[in-house]
Amino acid sequence: MTAAASMRITPLDLAEDNISALATLLSRTVAAGGSVHFMDPTPPQEARAYWADALTHAQTGGRVVLGAFLGEQMTGTVTLFLDTPPNQPFRAEIWKLMVDPAWRGLGHARALMTAAETLARDAGRTLLNLDTAVEGGASELYESLGWVRAGVIPDFAYKPQGGLVGTAIYYKRLA
Repeated sequence: MTAAASMRITPLDLAEDNISALATLLSRTVAAGGSVHFMDPTPPQEARAYWADALTHAQTGGRVVLGAFLGEQMTGTVTLFLDTPPNQPFRAEIWKLMVDPAWRGLGHARALMTAAETLARDAGRTLLNLDTAVEGGASELYESLGWVRAGVIPDFAYKPQGGLVGTAIYYKRLA
């Protein structure tokens, strides 16, 4: 049985062990070059504060933070952001797709994205969007899942270890 086959994906709540695991995942992702809005090194208190706020917002229904687990170990996460403006109730955004560097290449990111898309459909959303770094991002994954690249914004953000990187904007229409 493959790691992806035994993986469990579930919405996360505001439990301390979730905040801790997400903060560790964020720090490891950023240290490995993941462009997820943070710089390397990411102070632990900054990572914890981000996830505590995100999980608090999830309690109100503004987003769903999914965790991927093998046994009790969190291997990845993705956020489905649902708190869109009143003129866009049909849309949602994908935020913070991260897989622990030790678990990459085993289908965890694909499984997380598929789960997020299913949740979006179930919530009546018909259009999703996301952005990813053009260097070291997940463009190949998104395109293999049917996402369409709308364009690139050059020099959009700093890479975690410094230097500018562009961002690619993607969308996907859900059937």
